[in-house]
Amino acid sequence: MLWWAKQAVVIDQFISVRAITTHGLGCVDSNYTNLVQACIRSKSLAQGKIIHQHVIKNSSQIEGRSLLLEKIARLYITCNEVEVARRVFDEIPQPNIILWNLLIRAYAWHGPFERSIELYYAMLESGVKPTNFTYPFVLKACSALQALEVGKQIHQHAKGLGFDSDVYVCTALIDLYAKCGDLVGAHSVFRGMLYKDVVAWNAMIAGFALHGLYDDTVQLLVQMQRARTAPNASTIVALLPTVAQANALSQGKAIHSYSIIRNFSNDVVLSTALLDMYAKCRCIAYARRIFDAMNVRNEVCWSAMIGAYVVCDSMREAMALFDEMVLEDITKMTRVTLGSILRACTKLTDLSRGRRVHCYAIKAGLDVNTMVGNTILSMYAKCGIIDDAFKFFDKMDPKDSVSYGAIISGCVQNGYAKEALQIFQHMQLSGTDPDLATMTGVLPACSYLAALQHGSCGHGYSIVHGFVTDTSICNALIDMYSKCGKINIGRQVFDRMLKRDTISWNAMIVGYGIHGLGKEAISLFHSMQAAGIKPDDVTFIGLLSACSHSGLVAEGKHWFTAMTQDFSITPRMEHYICMVDLLARAGLLAEARSFIQKMPFEADVRVWSALLASCRVHNNIELGEEVSKKVQGLGPEGTGNLVLLSNIYSSVGRWDDAADVRIKQKDQGLKKSPGCSWVEVNGVIHGFVGGDKSHPESAHIHEKLEELLVDMKRMGYCAENSFVLQDVEEEEKERILLYHSEKLAIAYGLLSLSPGKPILVTKNLRVCGDCHAAIKFISLVTKREITVRDVSRFHHFSDGICSCADFW
Repeated sequence: MLWWAKQAVVIDQFISVRAITTHGLGCVDSNYTNLVQACIRSKSLAQGKIIHQHVIKNSSQIEGRSLLLEKIARLYITCNEVEVARRVFDEIPQPNIILWNLLIRAYAWHGPFERSIELYYAMLESGVKPTNFTYPFVLKACSALQALEVGKQIHQHAKGLGFDSDVYVCTALIDLYAKCGDLVGAHSVFRGMLYKDVVAWNAMIAGFALHGLYDDTVQLLVQMQRARTAPNASTIVALLPTVAQANALSQGKAIHSYSIIRNFSNDVVLSTALLDMYAKCRCIAYARRIFDAMNVRNEVCWSAMIGAYVVCDSMREAMALFDEMVLEDITKMTRVTLGSILRACTKLTDLSRGRRVHCYAIKAGLDVNTMVGNTILSMYAKCGIIDDAFKFFDKMDPKDSVSYGAIISGCVQNGYAKEALQIFQHMQLSGTDPDLATMTGVLPACSYLAALQHGSCGHGYSIVHGFVTDTSICNALIDMYSKCGKINIGRQVFDRMLKRDTISWNAMIVGYGIHGLGKEAISLFHSMQAAGIKPDDVTFIGLLSACSHSGLVAEGKHWFTAMTQDFSITPRMEHYICMVDLLARAGLLAEARSFIQKMPFEADVRVWSALLASCRVHNNIELGEEVSKKVQGLGPEGTGNLVLLSNIYSSVGRWDDAADVRIKQKDQGLKKSPGCSWVEVNGVIHGFVGGDKSHPESAHIHEKLEELLVDMKRMGYCAENSFVLQDVEEEEKERILLYHSEKLAIAYGLLSLSPGKPILVTKNLRVCGDCHAAIKFISLVTKREITVRDVSRFHHFSDGICSCADFW
């Protein structure tokens, strides 16, 4: 019979009623102590509890009760029943130092970590003198809590007792200072050590590696070897993350070789760390070899390999390995594994598998984990299933800043910008502070809606919280201000940036382009080159678009040629669209058609649509019909091109032809997107459609427009009825034009905003010629600056003049 089985038999015999009555209660004190000790050795918690019950019932008849309670407390600590141990501990009049240390250690290992520190100070108050074993435990708790100031105080206590030279205490101090970011303090303790063992060296190396200080970490390793202390497997595990972060592949390979020579390669933790290092250095083949060579694989190894594939953008391989993991029946799936495979599903927009993984997470009870929940939420949002994302988000409890950031980004990506701002407001009301990633998601929503007030508040929040030192936030701010009509503020953000990347320059060039500031865009492009920033294909899309919106035909042709000859960038479809738009806007329709025919690949619907839009502007019916047939021959073209053709016919009074096109559009199940405009008033976004009467202030808005019409006519305004696309009487055409969505939005802005305050209106379609002419008159009548951002560009109206010089 095994020794622990024998102990169990003895315990069972003792706790029987017959044994107690036979021997008498007064004779069993030493037996109690021996049996509790046996329970400690065998970790027999259930039997130990029975003995504890006997002790409680017969406490008055047991001599040496304090010693027995100390043994019972030790039993509970050994069996990880720390809170029960604490209750027993509190009953002991004067616990010995060993029990104090055991309980402090238990809290330091298992938490709550605060209890470990509280217990240490209670020990001091009770007059019990700490030993050199006390300090490593309590300092470990400080380290876990990042409680640097408390740790410094305890350091002084240890120094006062002469333990500052103890190798274990010093190692714990190094770990504390390093994890709290005080590397100077850690190095000071390390330097003062009379004897440094491998654990002390490892603590110092791990501290520097934790903060990504690659050079210092490698230098420490060299010093360790010079001190004739051989690195062990733990040293290598501590070192590899910083090697991966520095992308120091050759150094990583050398460390791998050292591990093989020292026969560390069978260590599963080290193998996993090597696998992770190779993955982050983009050597996925090496990572897989290590994984395949592992004799024993736990769930962490599988998770690391799946994560490695995701890091290296090998999503299908990650999914195949996940399937293999399921077949291997690795039942303990970690949250990291599920997070990695959900990211792979998101990247591949594989919603079906994503749902299955979600189900697996529910079965494993991991869907309530915030990290897994956030990844599930992001998966639904990025796959475009925004309704499911909303449902999952509403059920999440708790929600953190990442949760809010994921749903906000999902809303923006799926065209729900207004909902994104509403969720952002709920986030602030819930007391969750937006982090940098959340602000990076919110600012594009402000850009989309031209919600300048919200965007400005976001800018202020980012300044207060120090986010503006981040390049991505500044890039988002440039885009936001540009799309909210404040290109000058966007330039101020650009000029103040500590570090600019290609995206920063591109955002500013695109911003100039949509404001019709082509020359400024070209000037900034020259500055970009002077700064040593290499332009990419997106840069040239912005540059060519800027030339297009400014009528800079010669300049646009030059840069289109230069991008290939001087910058070795092969034009893609988007560049050809810009060039067709440039030529066609300038009225060079024949040249634009010839340009399309000479393209090195077949033009898609977007290229022909750019030409068709200009046929509408220049009333070229013949070419419009030809282009429309081209578009229809390319397959499902959507509603936009049929609407353009119908508008071309309507503009010249060919009502029957226009009606035929609309019938064809209806037969194909296509619907025309209505003209919609938005205006922000006191942080609230108000939307309007043409002829809208649903707004609460609709009567006042219509009345205001009637007043404006009288004043505009007095100054010479005459409605351009050719922009009415219905066959109705001339008088009716004037009424239809008067209630276009952008005019409704402007009228509401005039009613709601204080006199002299600029009005910014956003429209989902191109502003029509009549509205463009009317808004010039409105700006003159009201002495108000009015900005309209349509689908194409910005129009800044002031004193009867538009910044586009009637070119749009």
